[in-house]
Amino acid sequence: MRRRDFLRLTALAGAVATTRAQSSVASKRTARVVIVGGGFAGSCCALVLRRLDPRIEVTLIDADDRYVTCPMSNEALVGLRTIASLSVDHAGLGRAGVRFVRDRVVALDAEVRRVRTAGGVAIAFDRLVVAPGIRFLWGTPEGYDESAATIMPHAWSAGRQTELLAARLRAMDDGGIVAISVPTGLMRCPPGPYERASLIAGFLKRHKPRSKILIFDANNHFPRQDVFTAAWKEHYGDIVEWISVVDGGAVSRVDVARSTLYTSNGPQRVAVANVIPPQAPAEFAISARLASGHGWCPIDPVTFESRLVPRVHVVGDACIADAMPKSASAACSQSLQCAAAMVAALHGREAPKPAFESVCYSRLAPDDALAIHGRFEVSEREIRSVPASAGLASDSLHTHGSDEVAHADAWYREIRKLAFGE
Repeated sequence: MRRRDFLRLTALAGAVATTRAQSSVASKRTARVVIVGGGFAGSCCALVLRRLDPRIEVTLIDADDRYVTCPMSNEALVGLRTIASLSVDHAGLGRAGVRFVRDRVVALDAEVRRVRTAGGVAIAFDRLVVAPGIRFLWGTPEGYDESAATIMPHAWSAGRQTELLAARLRAMDDGGIVAISVPTGLMRCPPGPYERASLIAGFLKRHKPRSKILIFDANNHFPRQDVFTAAWKEHYGDIVEWISVVDGGAVSRVDVARSTLYTSNGPQRVAVANVIPPQAPAEFAISARLASGHGWCPIDPVTFESRLVPRVHVVGDACIADAMPKSASAACSQSLQCAAAMVAALHGREAPKPAFESVCYSRLAPDDALAIHGRFEVSEREIRSVPASAGLASDSLHTHGSDEVAHADAWYREIRKLAFGE
């Protein structure tokens, strides 16, 4: 795998190595770090903390003992992967000395530095890391609630929802319409709906060639629209139709019983509806008072410590990371910095200078994929994109082709190792 296809974190890696060397002569006192959430952000942070300083007691709390990755889950919709192949457990964390607690955190007492679980267990900490992911804002569109999601799956959390949508695609008659409804606002994996459209288009072309896809989009544009649009035309002809918000793309209401979506253009009856609702941080981030009036969690971009609650750090999809996308690679990049900053703080040292990276792979066809790379730095207390002229060649920012399929597969294997210790 080419170096640029993963996280180029040379500067941070150097800082981490320095922090590790310094921590070896620091106080013998063992710090207690509790992590809420076992996805990419929380698990990666746990592993890195243990590698930087094995004397830190790390406890990770999650309600599930297995995690199904959202990256590559669109491929499971059309049979290119299985849900089993996307599932990871916490065995790698256990091997690294991370204590895993299968439970759900329901309360934070920041003053006494303690969290309480649904099972009634109180767990004390010196530092807390909150990586809760997202929740869905049910009721938008009107009529779209949790029960509606069993008929019109969102499949925006991988696992059972992915299986539901895959089954509906297989069962639909040839000639039916598949609708994908894309929300406005910040969301997990911004290119994801358009990768999904690409893969479903390939499935329809092979198995239901008289069918088509309508993308109802509450936005005026989307990431790498030029590449996606050209790929749709090249690979699938007229199977995919994108409808922007100005052309009536915002879905305002759904009628589940009639399998109908409503926009400003009127009703559209479809065979399969994939409705992706708008998103916000998971409920614990709200109850713990980590979220601002904007709905997401403000953090210090150097340490990822909450701007609202001291000694609590927020990483991953729930935090306000400015220019960084809400993606698995961004979450891991944040967690590397957060862990290094925490170890430095626990030993009375300055946090290392941040160096963030992200890469998002989108499958355009079985033999074609798009890579969207990003580099980020902290400037004036804000995470900002690094322009191509600052060291990343412009032709490597966004690349696509058959080579990227292999690079995507290799990236997926590597990021699972980084986050889950597989």
